[in-house]
Amino acid sequence: MASLDPPDSPPNPTTNIPSLAIRTHDTHTHTNTTNNKFFRSISHKEPSFAETPPRLSTTSLGSPRLYLSQPSTPRLSFTSTKQDVVDLHTIYRCISSVLKKDGQILSIAASNDLVYTGSQSNIIRIWKLPEFTECGHLKSKACMVVSLQVSNDKVYAAYADCKIRVWHRTWEGAVKHVRVATIPKPGGYVRSYITGKDKMMKHEGPITSLAINVSDDILYSASIDRTVKVWRISDLKCIETIQAHQEPINSIVVADDGVLYTASDDATVRVWRRNFCSGDRPHSLTVTLPAKYSPVKTLALTADGGVLYGGCTDGYVHYWLKGWFSGQLQYGGALQGHTHAVMCLGSAANYVVSGSADSSCRVWVREQDGQHKCLAILQGHRGPIRCVAAFLGGTTNEEVDDGCSICTGSLDGVLKVWRVKCTSNTARGTLQNGCEYFELA
Repeated sequence: MASLDPPDSPPNPTTNIPSLAIRTHDTHTHTNTTNNKFFRSISHKEPSFAETPPRLSTTSLGSPRLYLSQPSTPRLSFTSTKQDVVDLHTIYRCISSVLKKDGQILSIAASNDLVYTGSQSNIIRIWKLPEFTECGHLKSKACMVVSLQVSNDKVYAAYADCKIRVWHRTWEGAVKHVRVATIPKPGGYVRSYITGKDKMMKHEGPITSLAINVSDDILYSASIDRTVKVWRISDLKCIETIQAHQEPINSIVVADDGVLYTASDDATVRVWRRNFCSGDRPHSLTVTLPAKYSPVKTLALTADGGVLYGGCTDGYVHYWLKGWFSGQLQYGGALQGHTHAVMCLGSAANYVVSGSADSSCRVWVREQDGQHKCLAILQGHRGPIRCVAAFLGGTTNEEVDDGCSICTGSLDGVLKVWRVKCTSNTARGTLQNGCEYFELA
Protein backbone atom coordinates (compact mmCIF):
# COMPACT_ATOMS: atom_id res chain seq x y z
CA MET A 1 0.00 0.00 0.00
CA ALA A 2 1.49 3.31 -1.01
CA SER A 3 2.45 5.85 1.62
CA LEU A 4 2.31 9.60 1.60
CA ASP A 5 5.38 11.22 0.04
CA PRO A 6 7.48 13.70 2.03
CA PRO A 7 6.80 17.34 1.21
CA ASP A 8 8.35 18.77 -1.93
CA SER A 9 11.85 20.19 -1.75
CA PRO A 10 14.32 21.41 -4.37
CA PRO A 11 15.59 18.53 -6.48
CA ASN A 12 18.79 17.03 -5.24
CA PRO A 13 19.57 13.94 -7.28
CA THR A 14 20.90 10.95 -5.40
CA THR A 15 23.77 10.62 -7.79
CA ASN A 16 25.20 13.93 -6.61
CA ILE A 17 25.15 12.97 -2.96
CA PRO A 18 28.24 11.21 -1.58
CA SER A 19 27.82 7.75 -0.19
CA LEU A 20 28.62 6.91 3.43
CA ALA A 21 28.45 3.16 2.86
CA ILE A 22 31.23 1.03 4.22
CA ARG A 23 33.72 -0.06 1.62
CA THR A 24 36.93 -1.94 2.26
CA HIS A 25 38.14 -2.25 -1.36
CA ASP A 26 37.83 -0.06 -4.40
CA THR A 27 38.80 -1.47 -7.77
CA HIS A 28 39.33 1.99 -9.23
CA THR A 29 41.71 3.33 -6.58
CA HIS A 30 44.61 2.00 -4.57
CA THR A 31 44.27 4.02 -1.40
CA ASN A 32 45.40 2.01 1.60
CA THR A 33 44.68 4.35 4.46
CA THR A 34 42.15 3.02 6.93
CA ASN A 35 40.22 6.27 7.10
CA ASN A 36 39.45 6.05 3.40
CA LYS A 37 37.87 2.66 3.81
CA PHE A 38 35.06 4.04 5.90
CA PHE A 39 32.90 7.02 5.04
CA ARG A 40 35.28 8.42 2.50
CA SER A 41 33.09 11.38 1.63
CA ILE A 42 32.15 12.50 5.12
CA SER A 43 33.09 16.05 5.93
CA HIS A 44 35.03 16.27 9.18
CA LYS A 45 34.53 20.00 9.36
CA GLU A 46 33.53 21.05 12.84
CA PRO A 47 30.04 22.62 12.87
CA SER A 48 29.56 26.16 13.93
CA PHE A 49 27.38 26.47 17.01
CA ALA A 50 26.16 29.54 18.75
CA GLU A 51 27.48 28.20 22.05
CA THR A 52 30.11 25.49 22.30
CA PRO A 53 30.50 23.80 25.69
CA PRO A 54 33.98 23.97 27.16
CA ARG A 55 35.84 20.67 26.97
CA LEU A 56 37.02 19.46 30.34
CA SER A 57 40.35 17.71 30.58
CA THR A 58 40.91 14.69 32.79
CA THR A 59 42.74 16.89 35.27
CA SER A 60 39.52 18.66 36.14
CA LEU A 61 37.66 15.53 37.16
CA GLY A 62 38.25 16.10 40.83
CA SER A 63 36.09 19.21 40.88
CA PRO A 64 33.77 19.11 37.88
CA ARG A 65 32.32 22.40 36.80
CA LEU A 66 28.70 23.00 35.98
CA TYR A 67 27.55 25.06 33.05
CA LEU A 68 24.27 26.63 32.13
CA SER A 69 23.54 26.94 28.47
CA GLN A 70 20.66 27.15 26.08
CA PRO A 71 20.73 24.70 23.16
CA SER A 72 20.90 26.20 19.73
CA THR A 73 17.58 26.00 17.95
CA PRO A 74 17.33 23.64 14.98
CA ARG A 75 15.04 24.36 12.08
CA LEU A 76 11.43 23.39 12.42
CA SER A 77 9.86 20.13 11.32
CA PHE A 78 7.95 20.03 8.07
CA THR A 79 4.68 19.12 9.72
CA SER A 80 4.87 20.72 13.12
CA THR A 81 2.86 23.85 13.77
CA LYS A 82 4.60 24.63 17.03
CA GLN A 83 8.16 25.17 18.15
CA ASP A 84 10.18 21.94 17.93
CA VAL A 85 12.81 22.92 20.49
CA VAL A 86 11.91 23.96 23.98
CA ASP A 87 14.07 26.93 24.95
CA LEU A 88 15.28 25.57 28.28
CA HIS A 89 18.37 26.21 30.30
CA THR A 90 20.45 23.06 30.36
CA ILE A 91 22.85 21.84 33.03
CA TYR A 92 25.69 19.65 31.85
CA ARG A 93 28.82 18.24 33.40
CA CYS A 94 31.77 16.47 31.84
CA ILE A 95 33.09 13.61 33.97
CA SER A 96 35.41 11.67 31.65
CA SER A 97 35.90 10.27 28.17
CA VAL A 98 36.93 6.72 27.34
CA LEU A 99 39.63 6.56 24.69
CA LYS A 100 41.11 3.17 23.84
CA LYS A 101 43.77 2.38 21.26
CA ASP A 102 41.18 0.72 19.06
CA GLY A 103 40.72 3.36 16.39
CA GLN A 104 37.29 4.48 15.24
CA ILE A 105 34.25 3.30 17.20
CA LEU A 106 31.98 1.67 14.62
CA SER A 107 29.21 -0.20 16.47
CA ILE A 108 27.36 -0.34 19.78
CA ALA A 109 24.77 -2.74 21.22
CA ALA A 110 23.18 -2.75 24.68
CA SER A 111 21.46 -5.69 26.40
CA ASN A 112 20.88 -6.91 29.96
CA ASP A 113 22.97 -4.20 31.67
CA LEU A 114 25.86 -4.84 29.27
CA VAL A 115 27.11 -2.59 26.48
CA TYR A 116 29.19 -4.02 23.61
CA THR A 117 31.36 -1.74 21.48
CA GLY A 118 33.13 -2.60 18.24
CA SER A 119 35.89 -0.67 16.53
CA GLN A 120 38.57 -0.86 13.85
CA SER A 121 40.51 -3.33 15.99
CA ASN A 122 39.75 -7.02 16.51
CA ILE A 123 38.44 -6.43 20.04
CA ILE A 124 34.81 -6.10 21.13
CA ARG A 125 34.80 -4.43 24.52
CA ILE A 126 32.16 -5.22 27.14
CA TRP A 127 31.00 -2.58 29.62
CA LYS A 128 28.96 -3.18 32.76
CA LEU A 129 26.03 -0.99 33.73
CA PRO A 130 25.11 0.95 35.79
CA GLU A 131 28.68 1.87 36.78
CA PHE A 132 29.91 1.64 33.16
CA THR A 133 33.17 -0.16 33.80
CA GLU A 134 34.93 -2.45 31.34
CA CYS A 135 34.30 -6.04 32.36
CA GLY A 136 35.70 -8.08 29.48
CA HIS A 137 36.33 -8.32 25.77
CA LEU A 138 35.83 -10.61 22.78
CA LYS A 139 38.63 -11.18 20.29
CA SER A 140 38.90 -12.65 16.82
CA LYS A 141 41.44 -12.73 14.02
CA ALA A 142 39.40 -10.34 11.88
CA CYS A 143 39.27 -6.58 12.39
CA MET A 144 36.65 -3.85 12.00
CA VAL A 145 33.44 -4.75 13.84
CA VAL A 146 30.96 -2.87 11.67
CA SER A 147 27.72 -4.06 13.27
CA LEU A 148 26.62 -5.67 16.56
CA GLN A 149 23.40 -7.36 17.62
CA VAL A 150 22.57 -9.05 20.91
CA SER A 151 19.65 -11.42 21.35
CA ASN A 152 18.98 -13.50 24.45
CA ASP A 153 22.12 -15.58 24.97
CA LYS A 154 23.85 -14.78 21.67
CA VAL A 155 26.11 -11.96 20.49
CA TYR A 156 26.41 -11.45 16.72
CA ALA A 157 29.25 -9.35 15.28
CA ALA A 158 29.67 -8.49 11.58
CA TYR A 159 33.22 -7.83 10.40
CA ALA A 160 34.70 -6.15 7.36
CA ASP A 161 35.68 -9.56 5.94
CA CYS A 162 31.99 -10.24 5.14
CA LYS A 163 31.66 -12.79 7.96
CA ILE A 164 29.60 -12.86 11.16
CA ARG A 165 31.02 -14.24 14.40
CA VAL A 166 28.71 -15.61 17.08
CA TRP A 167 29.33 -15.85 20.83
CA HIS A 168 27.24 -17.64 23.43
CA ARG A 169 26.97 -15.94 26.80
CA THR A 170 26.12 -17.49 30.17
CA TRP A 171 25.26 -15.92 33.51
CA GLU A 172 26.53 -18.54 35.95
CA GLY A 173 28.01 -16.38 38.69
CA ALA A 174 29.73 -14.11 36.19
CA VAL A 175 29.07 -13.31 32.57
CA LYS A 176 31.04 -15.58 30.24
CA HIS A 177 31.26 -15.55 26.45
CA VAL A 178 32.23 -18.55 24.32
CA ARG A 179 32.80 -18.36 20.58
CA VAL A 180 30.44 -20.85 18.95
CA ALA A 181 30.19 -20.16 15.21
CA THR A 182 31.18 -18.23 12.13
CA ILE A 183 28.61 -17.32 9.46
CA PRO A 184 28.81 -18.58 6.81
CA LYS A 185 30.37 -21.79 8.00
CA PRO A 186 33.89 -22.61 6.74
CA GLY A 187 33.67 -24.45 3.47
CA GLY A 188 30.27 -22.95 2.73
CA TYR A 189 31.49 -20.60 0.00
CA VAL A 190 30.10 -22.69 -2.79
CA ARG A 191 27.47 -22.01 -5.37
CA SER A 192 24.37 -24.12 -5.21
CA TYR A 193 22.02 -24.28 -8.14
CA ILE A 194 18.49 -24.38 -6.82
CA THR A 195 15.63 -24.24 -9.28
CA GLY A 196 17.98 -22.81 -11.86
CA LYS A 197 18.96 -19.83 -9.69
CA ASP A 198 22.50 -19.11 -8.57
CA LYS A 199 22.75 -18.42 -4.84
CA MET A 200 26.02 -17.38 -3.21
CA MET A 201 26.36 -18.22 0.47
CA LYS A 202 28.70 -15.34 1.27
CA HIS A 203 28.13 -11.62 0.79
CA GLU A 204 30.14 -10.21 -2.10
CA GLY A 205 30.74 -6.94 -0.24
CA PRO A 206 31.20 -5.79 3.36
CA ILE A 207 28.25 -6.21 5.70
CA THR A 208 26.74 -2.95 6.89
CA SER A 209 23.93 -3.95 9.25
CA LEU A 210 22.39 -6.86 11.18
CA ALA A 211 18.87 -7.50 12.44
CA ILE A 212 17.33 -10.38 14.38
CA ASN A 213 13.82 -11.82 14.31
CA VAL A 214 13.81 -14.06 17.38
CA SER A 215 10.28 -15.41 16.95
CA ASP A 216 11.04 -16.66 13.43
CA ASP A 217 14.59 -17.86 14.27
CA ILE A 218 16.09 -15.56 11.63
CA LEU A 219 19.19 -13.37 11.37
CA TYR A 220 19.31 -10.76 8.60
CA SER A 221 22.51 -9.27 7.20
CA ALA A 222 22.68 -6.37 4.73
CA SER A 223 25.63 -5.46 2.55
CA ILE A 224 26.92 -2.95 0.06
CA ASP A 225 26.44 -5.72 -2.51
CA ARG A 226 22.77 -4.56 -2.53
CA THR A 227 21.44 -7.78 -1.00
CA VAL A 228 19.98 -8.93 2.29
CA LYS A 229 20.76 -12.49 3.30
CA VAL A 230 18.42 -14.47 5.52
CA TRP A 231 20.15 -16.89 7.92
CA ARG A 232 18.35 -19.54 9.95
CA ILE A 233 19.75 -19.21 13.45
CA SER A 234 19.24 -22.85 14.44
CA ASP A 235 21.64 -24.24 11.81
CA LEU A 236 23.24 -20.98 10.52
CA LYS A 237 22.27 -21.73 6.91
CA CYS A 238 21.45 -19.10 4.32
CA ILE A 239 17.84 -19.77 3.35
CA GLU A 240 17.26 -16.74 1.13
CA THR A 241 19.02 -13.90 -0.65
CA ILE A 242 16.88 -10.79 -1.16
CA GLN A 243 17.84 -8.57 -4.07
CA ALA A 244 16.65 -5.59 -2.09
CA HIS A 245 17.96 -2.41 -3.76
CA GLN A 246 19.82 -1.05 -6.77
CA GLU A 247 22.36 0.70 -4.55
CA PRO A 248 24.28 -0.31 -1.39
CA ILE A 249 22.14 -1.11 1.64
CA ASN A 250 23.13 0.86 4.74
CA SER A 251 20.75 -0.26 7.47
CA ILE A 252 18.04 -2.80 8.26
CA VAL A 253 15.58 -3.25 11.14
CA VAL A 254 12.90 -5.85 11.75
CA ALA A 255 9.68 -5.41 13.70
CA ASP A 256 8.14 -7.89 16.12
CA ASP A 257 5.52 -8.77 13.51
CA GLY A 258 8.28 -9.91 11.13
CA VAL A 259 8.17 -6.91 8.78
CA LEU A 260 11.65 -6.05 7.48
CA TYR A 261 12.76 -2.50 6.64
CA THR A 262 15.80 -1.79 4.45
CA ALA A 263 17.48 1.59 3.80
CA SER A 264 19.72 2.29 0.84
CA ASP A 265 21.80 4.82 -1.05
CA ASP A 266 19.01 4.85 -3.63
CA ALA A 267 17.16 7.30 -1.32
CA THR A 268 14.41 4.85 -0.39
CA VAL A 269 13.27 2.68 2.49
CA ARG A 270 11.69 -0.58 1.41
CA VAL A 271 9.24 -2.66 3.42
CA TRP A 272 9.31 -6.47 3.12
CA ARG A 273 6.81 -8.96 4.41
CA ARG A 274 7.52 -12.66 4.90
CA ASN A 275 5.14 -15.19 3.38
CA PHE A 276 5.77 -18.69 4.65
CA CYS A 277 3.96 -20.23 1.68
CA SER A 278 6.22 -18.69 -0.98
CA GLY A 279 8.83 -21.42 -1.16
CA ASP A 280 12.39 -20.32 -1.89
CA ARG A 281 11.60 -16.56 -1.98
CA PRO A 282 9.33 -15.93 1.01
CA HIS A 283 10.10 -12.20 1.37
CA SER A 284 8.07 -9.93 -0.89
CA LEU A 285 8.24 -6.16 -1.33
CA THR A 286 5.24 -4.42 0.20
CA VAL A 287 5.93 -0.72 -0.35
CA THR A 288 8.77 1.65 -1.18
CA LEU A 289 9.09 4.81 0.92
CA PRO A 290 10.88 7.73 -0.79
CA ALA A 291 13.26 9.93 1.19
CA LYS A 292 13.39 12.92 -1.19
CA TYR A 293 16.57 12.33 -3.17
CA SER A 294 18.73 11.74 -0.09
CA PRO A 295 20.45 8.40 0.67
CA VAL A 296 19.12 6.82 3.87
CA LYS A 297 22.00 5.84 6.12
CA THR A 298 20.33 4.55 9.27
CA LEU A 299 17.02 3.25 10.59
CA ALA A 300 15.40 2.97 14.01
CA LEU A 301 12.09 1.51 15.08
CA THR A 302 10.18 2.21 18.27
CA ALA A 303 9.69 -0.73 20.61
CA ASP A 304 6.04 -1.11 19.67
CA GLY A 305 6.83 -0.77 15.95
CA GLY A 306 4.55 2.24 15.68
CA VAL A 307 7.11 4.71 14.27
CA LEU A 308 9.96 4.13 11.80
CA TYR A 309 12.79 6.70 11.67
CA GLY A 310 15.24 7.12 8.80
CA GLY A 311 18.35 9.31 8.97
CA CYS A 312 19.59 10.79 5.69
CA THR A 313 22.71 12.44 4.30
CA ASP A 314 20.95 15.82 4.07
CA GLY A 315 20.66 15.99 7.88
CA TYR A 316 16.95 15.17 8.04
CA VAL A 317 15.41 12.41 10.14
CA HIS A 318 12.25 11.35 8.32
CA TYR A 319 9.65 9.30 10.16
CA TRP A 320 6.70 7.17 9.13
CA LEU A 321 3.71 6.07 11.20
CA LYS A 322 2.37 2.54 11.24
CA GLY A 323 -1.10 2.04 9.79
CA TRP A 324 -3.84 -0.42 10.61
CA PHE A 325 -2.30 -3.25 8.64
CA SER A 326 1.13 -4.84 8.98
CA GLY A 327 3.63 -3.09 6.71
CA GLN A 328 1.33 -0.12 6.08
CA LEU A 329 3.11 3.20 6.72
CA GLN A 330 2.15 6.85 6.41
CA TYR A 331 4.64 9.69 6.23
CA GLY A 332 4.67 11.67 9.48
CA GLY A 333 7.23 14.43 8.97
CA ALA A 334 10.93 15.21 9.37
CA LEU A 335 13.17 16.27 12.22
CA GLN A 336 15.73 18.82 11.12
CA GLY A 337 18.66 20.38 12.88
CA HIS A 338 21.80 18.47 11.93
CA THR A 339 24.12 20.23 9.51
CA HIS A 340 25.69 17.02 8.17
CA ALA A 341 24.58 13.48 7.44
CA VAL A 342 22.70 11.53 10.10
CA MET A 343 24.80 8.41 10.61
CA CYS A 344 23.04 6.60 13.46
CA LEU A 345 19.75 6.48 15.32
CA GLY A 346 18.62 5.05 18.64
CA SER A 347 15.24 4.72 20.28
CA ALA A 348 14.09 4.11 23.85
CA ALA A 349 10.47 4.55 24.90
CA ASN A 350 9.45 7.97 23.51
CA TYR A 351 13.05 9.19 23.17
CA VAL A 352 14.83 9.27 19.81
CA VAL A 353 18.56 9.96 19.51
CA SER A 354 20.25 10.98 16.26
CA GLY A 355 24.03 11.02 15.78
CA SER A 356 25.56 12.95 12.92
CA ALA A 357 28.70 13.66 10.96
CA ASP A 358 28.47 17.17 12.42
CA SER A 359 29.91 15.61 15.65
CA SER A 360 26.75 16.19 17.66
CA CYS A 361 23.84 14.13 18.96
CA ARG A 362 20.31 15.40 19.22
CA VAL A 363 17.82 13.96 21.70
CA TRP A 364 14.19 14.16 20.63
CA VAL A 365 11.04 13.31 22.58
CA ARG A 366 7.85 12.13 20.92
CA GLU A 367 4.79 13.57 22.62
CA GLN A 368 1.27 12.20 22.83
CA ASP A 369 0.11 14.31 19.89
CA GLY A 370 2.78 12.70 17.71
CA GLN A 371 4.95 15.82 17.44
CA HIS A 372 8.65 15.84 18.35
CA LYS A 373 10.71 18.25 20.42
CA CYS A 374 14.48 18.51 20.68
CA LEU A 375 15.43 18.18 24.33
CA ALA A 376 19.20 18.46 24.12
CA ILE A 377 22.13 18.82 21.75
CA LEU A 378 25.02 16.71 23.00
CA GLN A 379 28.38 18.15 21.95
CA GLY A 380 31.80 16.88 22.89
CA HIS A 381 32.97 14.50 20.20
CA ARG A 382 35.62 15.75 17.79
CA GLY A 383 34.63 13.50 14.92
CA PRO A 384 31.51 12.15 13.20
CA ILE A 385 29.30 10.08 15.50
CA ARG A 386 29.07 6.62 13.95
CA CYS A 387 26.94 4.65 16.43
CA VAL A 388 24.54 5.22 19.30
CA ALA A 389 22.60 3.13 21.81
CA ALA A 390 19.80 4.50 24.00
CA PHE A 391 18.20 2.86 27.02
CA LEU A 392 15.98 3.91 29.89
CA GLY A 393 17.25 4.50 33.40
CA GLY A 394 20.37 5.90 34.97
CA THR A 395 23.98 4.84 34.94
CA THR A 396 24.68 4.93 38.68
CA ASN A 397 22.95 3.25 41.59
CA GLU A 398 22.13 6.60 43.14
CA GLU A 399 20.16 7.80 40.14
CA VAL A 400 16.44 7.40 39.88
CA ASP A 401 15.38 4.98 37.19
CA ASP A 402 13.90 7.53 34.82
CA GLY A 403 15.10 9.56 31.88
CA CYS A 404 17.35 8.16 29.21
CA SER A 405 21.00 7.10 29.06
CA ILE A 406 22.87 7.29 25.76
CA CYS A 407 26.11 5.68 24.58
CA THR A 408 27.80 7.31 21.60
CA GLY A 409 30.78 6.12 19.60
CA SER A 410 32.66 8.37 17.22
CA LEU A 411 35.24 8.18 14.48
CA ASP A 412 37.46 10.16 16.87
CA GLY A 413 37.90 6.89 18.79
CA VAL A 414 36.11 8.15 21.90
CA LEU A 415 33.24 6.40 23.64
CA LYS A 416 30.89 8.57 25.68
CA VAL A 417 27.89 7.98 27.90
CA TRP A 418 25.28 10.68 28.38
CA ARG A 419 22.43 11.03 30.82
CA VAL A 420 19.32 12.96 29.74
CA LYS A 421 16.71 13.67 32.36
CA CYS A 422 13.80 16.06 32.23
CA THR A 423 12.43 17.64 35.37
CA SER A 424 8.86 16.98 34.25
CA ASN A 425 7.17 13.87 32.89
CA THR A 426 7.67 14.25 29.15
CA ALA A 427 5.82 11.07 28.42
CA ARG A 428 2.63 12.62 29.76
CA GLY A 429 2.78 15.87 27.95
CA THR A 430 4.28 19.20 28.88
CA LEU A 431 7.84 20.20 29.72
CA GLN A 432 7.64 22.66 32.59
CA ASN A 433 11.05 23.32 34.07
CA GLY A 434 14.25 22.13 32.50
CA CYS A 435 16.24 19.28 31.07
CA GLU A 436 19.67 18.28 32.27
CA TYR A 437 22.23 16.03 30.65
CA PHE A 438 25.56 14.80 31.92
CA GLU A 439 28.52 13.58 29.89
CA LEU A 440 29.58 10.56 31.90
CA ALA A 441 32.15 8.79 29.79
